[in-house]
Amino acid sequence: MSGIDGSGGIADFDALRRALAENSERPEGPARNARAEELLAAAERLDIPLAVIEALGHQLKVYNYSSEKDKMFVPFARLLRLWDERPGDFDEYETHSLHWVFKWMSSGMLDQPHVPLASIEKWLGEMEHRYRLAGHSERAVRGAEFTVAAHLGDVARAERAYDAWLAADRDTMADCHACELHEQGWWRAERGRDAEALELWRPVLEGEFGCAHEPHAVLATSLLPLLRLGRADEARANHLRGVRLVRPMESMRSAYAEHVEFCALTGNEARGLELLAERPAYFTDTGHPRSAYDFHCVVALLMDRLVLLGLGGRQVPGPRGRSWTARELAGHARGEALALAARFDARNGTAHLSERARARMAREPLAERLPLGLRATRPAAPAPAARVPGAGAGADGPDLAALVAEARRLSDGLRPNAVEAWAAVGRRAERARAAAGAGGDVLSARDRAEVVDHEAMGQGPEGVALFERAALLYAEAGDPGEALAARARGAYVRALGGETGGALAAVTVLYDEVLALYAEDGTGLRQTASVLIARARTLMRRVQEAAQDDAVDARDGALDRALADAEAAVRELLALVDGRAGGEVRLLARSAEAQAMLADLAAHAGDLETAARLFARSAEAFASAGLPWYAVEYEARLASLAHHLGDVTEAERALRSALAHGGDHLEPVGRAQLHLQLAEVVGGRAGFAEAAEHALEAAHWADEAGEGRTLGAWARHQLGGFLLRQERWAEAAEVLESALPDLNADTHGDGAVVQTLWWLGDCLSELGEHHAAAERRLLAAETARHWPEQHDHATLAHLAAESLGQAGLAEDADRAYARAGELWRELGNVHGLVRALRARAWLALRADPAEDADSAEDAGGAEDAGAVDAVDAASALMARAVEECATALERVGDDERARERLVAELGHTRRQFGDLLARSVTGDADDDAIRDVLEAALAHVTEAVAVFASLGADGLHGRTGAELAAGWLAADLSRPAEAAARARAVLAAYADAPRDDEAARGRRAEAEQMMQVVAESGGE
Repeated sequence: MSGIDGSGGIADFDALRRALAENSERPEGPARNARAEELLAAAERLDIPLAVIEALGHQLKVYNYSSEKDKMFVPFARLLRLWDERPGDFDEYETHSLHWVFKWMSSGMLDQPHVPLASIEKWLGEMEHRYRLAGHSERAVRGAEFTVAAHLGDVARAERAYDAWLAADRDTMADCHACELHEQGWWRAERGRDAEALELWRPVLEGEFGCAHEPHAVLATSLLPLLRLGRADEARANHLRGVRLVRPMESMRSAYAEHVEFCALTGNEARGLELLAERPAYFTDTGHPRSAYDFHCVVALLMDRLVLLGLGGRQVPGPRGRSWTARELAGHARGEALALAARFDARNGTAHLSERARARMAREPLAERLPLGLRATRPAAPAPAARVPGAGAGADGPDLAALVAEARRLSDGLRPNAVEAWAAVGRRAERARAAAGAGGDVLSARDRAEVVDHEAMGQGPEGVALFERAALLYAEAGDPGEALAARARGAYVRALGGETGGALAAVTVLYDEVLALYAEDGTGLRQTASVLIARARTLMRRVQEAAQDDAVDARDGALDRALADAEAAVRELLALVDGRAGGEVRLLARSAEAQAMLADLAAHAGDLETAARLFARSAEAFASAGLPWYAVEYEARLASLAHHLGDVTEAERALRSALAHGGDHLEPVGRAQLHLQLAEVVGGRAGFAEAAEHALEAAHWADEAGEGRTLGAWARHQLGGFLLRQERWAEAAEVLESALPDLNADTHGDGAVVQTLWWLGDCLSELGEHHAAAERRLLAAETARHWPEQHDHATLAHLAAESLGQAGLAEDADRAYARAGELWRELGNVHGLVRALRARAWLALRADPAEDADSAEDAGGAEDAGAVDAVDAASALMARAVEECATALERVGDDERARERLVAELGHTRRQFGDLLARSVTGDADDDAIRDVLEAALAHVTEAVAVFASLGADGLHGRTGAELAAGWLAADLSRPAEAAARARAVLAAYADAPRDDEAARGRRAEAEQMMQVVAESGGE
């Protein structure tokens, strides 16, 4: 019987228990609480005392694990009264549960400021008395006392209770290991002993201990201690893992607040805002004032951070019903936190919680910026004015002279920020002229030329006219060679703007003029080299255009001529400066750049080895000249070439050098690209941990560059993959979910989208989130369905079927397996087809017999018709799998490796067929029917033994596994001699196996167990 009456209500105790268990599995929240109230009413209608007790206990539990914790006192008071009046109505489990929740009451009272402190202290005494009567240790009592003392800020009492708690024996009333370690570590951290706290938490963080709320709470509480100890990577990992665990749990507002706090203190304010937006009810839930206090403290902290960043007017998520700016919410949250603290302190007779609230809201960041690898970017703050090194504070002559000297030092040494330094000179000169009110200029013609020249450099293709003006000023200053060089720079930027023909004509005239002037000692080597480098750059520009034209129009000869002209110009430049630089940085830079141009020309000509060698030489020359930041571009080019040539070691070396040489001078987008390239190279040699670090940096710098939706999304895609390969499933899932909204087929390719969904499905499957895993895998399969090659489509359909089955959606899983099987058949992949059939067989066996039986009864059939039909359907599918293997073996031909794989597949299928039949036996079947099924199962498993035996040593483990399965079936069929013989066969098979062979050790142990069972049964 179903236990549901005609009106849909609970008709009996078993139905009530099923409904209580079902409600326990629902997500925390008001809906679950409301259902618990309905079930209590149903229990009262049954008029069974234990039913009411169980329903009250369930109601108390769901209240405790929700935002309505204040409601749990009523069902507990009723339970306690029932216990005092009729303890015999309580079974062993409910007796234990009643005493267990005494602890919930003590902490629950403490977290409600309207409960007087005297009542809480009285309750502690009551708890101690009742535990003593029940024969329980005082460990839980002392733990509760510690919680009260710590809440009050009574350190001396807390330390005494803490010591007594740990000294008392653990018994069935003690909190689970994970919860105890959380509290013990929390106290160590509170006392400034972070390292000790983390050592206590280690077994929980590593999965040795856990419960419904752990490691959730420890992951959150560990964040700040890890940051204080400088263990930022672990803090990041714990945040990504922990948020995923607490996100769906309504009762964990304090832990959620710790994650928001972590974001506020690590430069991840935007991430903190996202977390607030996900849980709007946390602003207004009133059932648990203590967690509301924690939450509002953290909200105030985060909002104050935004205000300090100049973002007080930014719209932020807050309590529903109105819009909020950061500044407004900061005031509101601070007021709420302090009001709650005042209520607690008034009850407690201390100022402890008010002091804690102010200290928490005033916390300073523990990291300026801790990248998380997620798509949330830091809110943009008003940029401070750039400061030029060496700039003085005043506006008089000496300060201007200092600015000029600093600017010339930077430009002569080709240092970064030279353009900005000369711009600062120009601005200071303008102010000086305005202040003096005189007609004359405060700068010399040479200084003015440098100001204009560098202004032109900062404008790129828009600076042609400024270069001409600079040339006039250089001429006025008596430096005709530098005037020609300025015009040559102007010609080159014309080429960059697309006027290559005109630029080349102009620079050729300048080239002739400077050579003539240099021959007459009218200018120096530096100026002459500047004109020659501009000419060479312009000719290199023509090479790039010719290469593009060749690719489009196949115009023979144009590229060859461009290459020859450019190479001649570059070699002429090298001939001019090589060996004559004399340590002058500008000339050394010309030589290094010329080497890079020759490398570029070699690459255009298809000589990649020479190109790589010359790029390496150029980078080394720049580094030797004290200009490492100029080497970055060429090391990046070298890395790309080396990777193409298969020299992964050189590619990795070049990328590391590029990052080191670029240092703080790298633009964010360049830094992101280098880290991403290095991540791919390092990941390619299975260095997944380091690869993840580089992908993380790439994501961070892409976000900083405003490329979060393009380059940043790709970096997050890669990061998720590297985390997955380290089996860091929760972290990988958070990162991949963050990447998905920005990944698209147009920008990143549909392969990247499918791979991200695939990886995410794998992560969610490992995390037990099977329904979500199925969704991701089905989405990926839908895209892969349109690809010419269908192997990925088949694999994803198969994986989606697995997830659907694990999610309890048997019909959907069967359809997905059937579709996967069709795809495997079309691809000629027998192994995939057979595995899909086997999976469908197991699904068929697990089909709900109750539904089938109901259908059979409606049709006038026997009550067990559904179960019989399920076994028949499962057996038919398994038989098809056997047939597919046999047919494939007939067609395999001379491919011995393929034959061996198919034989192994047949062995596994026979073995599973036997297992399936054995598991189909039900306890209510008659003895003859059971024997018939077990005989059929034994026949299949025996066949599996023979199939695996034909593979020799390669089939050893498969054969012995089947032998043991056959032995147990023989024992069930009362054939002890056969069971013992099979056990001896397994022991003989592993007689010479190494001691460290775990498979052999396990098989031997099972065989010995079988021998013992047979002996004890008197069979041998």
